[in-house]
Amino acid sequence: MTILQILHTIVLGPLELLFDVVYAIANGITGNPGLSLIFLSLTINLLVLPLYRRADAMQEEERDQSLRLKPGVDHIRKVFKGDERFMMLQTFYRQNDYKPYYALKGSLSLLLEIPFFIAAYHYLSNLNLLNGASFGPIADLGVPDNLIKLGGISLHLLPILMTAINIVSGIIYTKGMPLKSKIQLYGMALIFLVLLYESPAGLVFYWTLNNLFSLVKNIFYKIPNPKKVIKIICSIAGIAVLIAGFVFFTGLRRKALSLIVALILQLPLLNKYIKRGKDNKSKQKELINADTAKVIFYACCLLMTVLIGVLIPSAIISTSTAEFVEMSDLHSPLRYVLRTALMAIGTFMVWCIVFYKLSSDKGKKAFSLGSVIAVFCAVIEYMFFGKGYGNISSTLRYDLPIEISAKEYIFNLLILGLVAGIVYLVWKKGKGELLKAVGIIGCIAITVMSVVNVVKINSEVSELKVIAEQSKQEAPQFTLSTTGQNVVVIMMDRAIGALVPYLMEEKPELKQQFAGFTFYPNAFSFGLTTNAGAPPIFGGYEYMPSEMDARSNESLKDKHNEALKVMPVLFMNEGFKVTVCDPPYANYQWTPDLSIFDEYKDINAYLTSGAYDDNEADRIVQKEHSLNRNLFCYSLFRVCPVFLHKEVYNEGIYNYADYRSRYNDDQWVFGYTPSGNYTSTGVNDDFLTEYSALENLPFMTQVTDTNENTYLSLVNGATHDVTMLQEPEFEPKNEVDNTEYEKEHAVRTAPGMKDLQLTTVEQFEHYQSNMAGLIQLGKWFDYLKENGVWDNTRIIITADHGRCIGLDLLTGDGISSDELDPMSANPLFMIKDFGSTEFTISDEFMTCADVPTEAFKGLIDNPVNPFTGVPINEDRKNDDVLYGVYCEASIEKNNGNTFSDAKQYTLKNQNIFDTDNWTYSN
Repeated sequence: MTILQILHTIVLGPLELLFDVVYAIANGITGNPGLSLIFLSLTINLLVLPLYRRADAMQEEERDQSLRLKPGVDHIRKVFKGDERFMMLQTFYRQNDYKPYYALKGSLSLLLEIPFFIAAYHYLSNLNLLNGASFGPIADLGVPDNLIKLGGISLHLLPILMTAINIVSGIIYTKGMPLKSKIQLYGMALIFLVLLYESPAGLVFYWTLNNLFSLVKNIFYKIPNPKKVIKIICSIAGIAVLIAGFVFFTGLRRKALSLIVALILQLPLLNKYIKRGKDNKSKQKELINADTAKVIFYACCLLMTVLIGVLIPSAIISTSTAEFVEMSDLHSPLRYVLRTALMAIGTFMVWCIVFYKLSSDKGKKAFSLGSVIAVFCAVIEYMFFGKGYGNISSTLRYDLPIEISAKEYIFNLLILGLVAGIVYLVWKKGKGELLKAVGIIGCIAITVMSVVNVVKINSEVSELKVIAEQSKQEAPQFTLSTTGQNVVVIMMDRAIGALVPYLMEEKPELKQQFAGFTFYPNAFSFGLTTNAGAPPIFGGYEYMPSEMDARSNESLKDKHNEALKVMPVLFMNEGFKVTVCDPPYANYQWTPDLSIFDEYKDINAYLTSGAYDDNEADRIVQKEHSLNRNLFCYSLFRVCPVFLHKEVYNEGIYNYADYRSRYNDDQWVFGYTPSGNYTSTGVNDDFLTEYSALENLPFMTQVTDTNENTYLSLVNGATHDVTMLQEPEFEPKNEVDNTEYEKEHAVRTAPGMKDLQLTTVEQFEHYQSNMAGLIQLGKWFDYLKENGVWDNTRIIITADHGRCIGLDLLTGDGISSDELDPMSANPLFMIKDFGSTEFTISDEFMTCADVPTEAFKGLIDNPVNPFTGVPINEDRKNDDVLYGVYCEASIEKNNGNTFSDAKQYTLKNQNIFDTDNWTYSN
């Protein structure tokens, strides 16, 4: 970042984010870009009104003091010259407690207005939501208004109106002021006219509203007793907000929020009833002096800066650094932390201090007390709340919508109230030194924690750079022979077996494309996460979680790598041409580390994920933009009260106003958000990356007539990184609307299965993404048939685990929340053997660990694990009870010798369809 970019982020970044959040909320309520500008102007002006009022008061103080000193200054300048005059002026100023730089107070309002103007100019000039939006007589808020037509000449009315209002406001404001002040304001009005004349109408409209607000304010403060009027207005506004909140919002959380806003607005009216003690008590000496209060405030600002700007963003990135790194354009994700830190500096160390400095002495004490309460509450929120929302992606979106119960709201408010009460009592007891010490110690502790995270990220980025260099490759390519025998093993991550019958019925052509496959609905997975569920697929029963845990003197990483190499090495030893694509978590890296196959020169290893990402440059730019903005918002989300979590999180958009207006027919809009069960905007870039690999399978496939046998393993995550797709094609679109299609397919059926009705976004996403995966595999199978490599190819398709999405399609008995839904341990499992021609369904019990045996069948007699010497077979499938685990999915956290914090589930009688056969330990 350049110096100018750093300064822009610190000074203007928080203001632009404030504009964006307010505008997004307003537009979400009104749905009208023009009305949203009015809401934005009113909100910003009300927020900064105390700041301007204090600036005006300081300007008035400076003018009064200058007028009082003017006779003395004029006398000195008349009598003395040169150095003597300078010394006399300095002495005179010192005697009257005046410093020459106090003259800047006279321009304080102007100095404050400049950053707000620049921020508004930059934000509104680049707000795509205004392009093409009309408001009243303004046809397009994204271009100059052209409201006045004189012959063939068009004039812009809004800049002229803005300037007229500005001049009238200046006349009222400068009444009785010296000519210098009047010239200054009139000059600024003309400057704004020149600057904004050719600007978009939306920007000029906003600034016109600001000037109108300023005019009303200036008129208002000319009337007698304005404070009384303020109290009445606030009371009326509070009642209006309360009524509007109950009328227009539903749910306890929004009603509580509207009530709080209303009560805050009532405070001016209630002020006389909540005075603390009698007048004589107010005259008593304060227990916490001003200097101590100032140190406390600064310490709290620093602590919030480090907590929100460094600790929280570095913590979320360090949990899975690789997810925040683009291997094709590898840069350290610490740059996101840097920008978040700069935003925090601007928010807490610049603007908070500006408000503090412009406050009265009493206001400064209130700021100090408020900052202590805010810090303690923020730390409590971060440490103990908001952790149960599920898995979060590198785009800072949770897999599922966050759900918060009324009990959680109440409990959180009680805890925060208790914390605030304790801090207040400590403050009233005059324990300022204690609070100061706690603040300083807190800063040190949080800084140390942040440094640990940063060091960890930096170390992992160094490792990823090595992997990136190793992973540089030509386009993935694998060979299938028309005369030899081909074995293909495909792992579709998190593909759900129970959905297959419905998918086949909805798309009958799939049965033709999958002719030759046998589908095994009675299939079992040994892990509900990839790190536990994938090793048995590639290594057999020897790599069930229970068996891996039994080898407790070896690391999980080494055992995982060993499992990934079992089939490739055995097939290689039998003379097969071997290709491995995207081995999951190879070397326990999020992006598979292909170096685990370096010692085997006859094994070709590729990464297909991202290899055909034609939109990679756009995706990277959009993802960086999103993280640069939303990482700071995520930090605020983690420290704000629970009742605000949904508002701040905002379905993963974090109140980004322009999110839904970035569409371009020529490129994808990365950043996916469902807006109901049938519609969504943007695309899930992770899904698109995996989907592109499936689309390009024919381009990766090289068909030869050489008499050689081949083995190919391929892993794909299109069924894991789920998204909403456009039906009936089941393809990604920037704007998805399945309303009409779902009216006709509200109930899906399959022979021998209960009716399927999708009712949640998660269910639609998984159903559609599983369908998309099968469709693309079907197209590849057509390609294999056309090129003569179908009958001599054995294909095994499986998943490492299924997914509980609340459908209960297997047992039909209903599963309680404290039991295991069998769908989460029911993976997709299909086999097409050599020469098979019909699509069939078998009730035979299968597990993921059967894959090696089925792959070797008839090709390798009595296979033996080349690393342990243990025979590979399906004997363990006949155990009375089979054990699976649900453990921490993160390979960064769960990377010891055994699966940590694993919950166990069991299956007996080789039948997943009977609820009584399942047990689950919480």
